[in-house]
Amino acid sequence: QVLLVEGGGGSVQPGGSLTLSCAAAGNVLNINFMSWYRQVPGQERELVAALSDDGNTKYADSLKGRFSISKNIYKNTIFLQMDNLKPEDTAVYYCRYSDLRGVYWGRGTQVTVSP
Repeated sequence: QVLLVEGGGGSVQPGGSLTLSCAAAGNVLNINFMSWYRQVPGQERELVAALSDDGNTKYADSLKGRFSISKNIYKNTIFLQMDNLKPEDTAVYYCRYSDLRGVYWGRGTQVTVSP
């Protein structure tokens, strides 16, 4: 079992920044199996950013240059630095971990971008 706990969400004005965190507890085999997703009510959950074993990172095309994913392997924690936020970034952001045992999700953290 893997437990994921997100933090760092909140309200920010357009152009502002936020840093989300996701701490993983339990039997985490590889922190590189972690990623960030987001979901707007009525829409499908979409990939925001992901780590990978080869050291590369993957981002949604629309977010490249504004969002950055990073990790602290000693704390089994990943981060999402979000800069130059726009109203369309408003969503619930979820942390995801997956391995051969299954897919685990955090409960999500709300990010609201408005004037």
